[in-house]
Amino acid sequence: MANISTQNSLSRRHLLRGAGVALALPMLEAMTPAFARAATTPVPRRFLGICNNLGVLPDKFFPGATSTGKDYQLSPYLEHLSAHRNDFTVMSGVWHPDVDAGHPADNCFLTAAPQPGKGGFRNTISLDQFAAERLGNQTRFPSLTLGVNVAQGQRSLSWTRGGVLIPSTEKASLVFQRMFISGTKEEMAEQTRKLALGQSIMDTVADQTKSLEQNVGPADRARLDQYMTGVRDLEQRLVSASEWEQRPKPVVSDAVPVDPTDPKAYMDKVRLMYDMARLAFETDSTRFIALLLDSVNSPAITADGQPTDDGYHNLSHHGKNAGKLAQLERIDREHMKLLAKLFGDLKARNEGGETLLDRSMILYGSNLGNADTHVTTNLPVLFAGGGFRHGQHLAFDRDRNYPLPNLFVSVLQRLGIEEEKFATSSGTMRGLEVAA
Repeated sequence: MANISTQNSLSRRHLLRGAGVALALPMLEAMTPAFARAATTPVPRRFLGICNNLGVLPDKFFPGATSTGKDYQLSPYLEHLSAHRNDFTVMSGVWHPDVDAGHPADNCFLTAAPQPGKGGFRNTISLDQFAAERLGNQTRFPSLTLGVNVAQGQRSLSWTRGGVLIPSTEKASLVFQRMFISGTKEEMAEQTRKLALGQSIMDTVADQTKSLEQNVGPADRARLDQYMTGVRDLEQRLVSASEWEQRPKPVVSDAVPVDPTDPKAYMDKVRLMYDMARLAFETDSTRFIALLLDSVNSPAITADGQPTDDGYHNLSHHGKNAGKLAQLERIDREHMKLLAKLFGDLKARNEGGETLLDRSMILYGSNLGNADTHVTTNLPVLFAGGGFRHGQHLAFDRDRNYPLPNLFVSVLQRLGIEEEKFATSSGTMRGLEVAA
């Protein structure tokens, strides 16, 4: 590979000739000297979406309904984030329009596909995968799908364009190894061979499917077209993976994490996954991460050094029982403390004259506004970093909610993806402004 400072650039005097016509090329990026292109490469933006599918106790999380704007009063839970007050926006009165059905709505947290409880429901593409389709080729991993105590095969935040679930990786050690530990030359060669074999299989499948299309009806052709879209996407990912396989992985000073073996160590697992997300962004291994905290699938857990006496899910159906509420509050506060640590860790890293938090959009929320009653309205949402003007409470109507997918449009546009709509959005997020 040519050294970046000596690589030749394309001359604009170069002509395209054919059929007696000569056309001068327009100004292209390739005409800029390579070293100049490297010097002006923009610092990337990133996105991390986190869903705790049992949410939080609403009265402890939300500021008062009249405590809005920049001068809002921090709620009891948000007090744990007070050091980062100007780095996040808290939202109330938001929802995914018509995303109902209680617990199954977690699969729609990043897709906003309506009516997940309806028979014949088919999910749509998630925000992280939509962004990865456009920009994922710029990093070793187009995206990462992570989870804590996830019911594998049933739940995930990441979904393909064809509505197929992408399984979550639950072991922090495995995520670390994929990002930073290289195999031997022989292992790398074998991996490259497997990638090439996979690509050849995809080529064969594509050829056979094209032949099949000539002998089926319109409905089947539509299904085959959807299938082929997935095949083409996989081919592109295989090519990209093969190229990255030849490049050395980043070197970090962090040790390989030790995975907790007990599902009760839920909070330790959350902390480790936050660490993996920070490392992934810090080394630009990926720019899009989806993390599902599957509290529904978690047993009695340890929070703030104390074990609970019942499963997380059972506690969420507290029925206003004082004992259950006290344990839930301890769990919720631990979540806020871990989130504060993540914000602090990202702010401690600099990139291009800004902090890593300035360059990274962090969405933390839930598919449930109140786990006790399974309602999917008035969702608890925090949105941090990413170069927006924060330090505010965006309070929308808690009875007639505002569409949360509008935030997804704002995220895409901040990533440089000029989309005007995502799922059931009606525009960009009202009240959320880009920082100067």
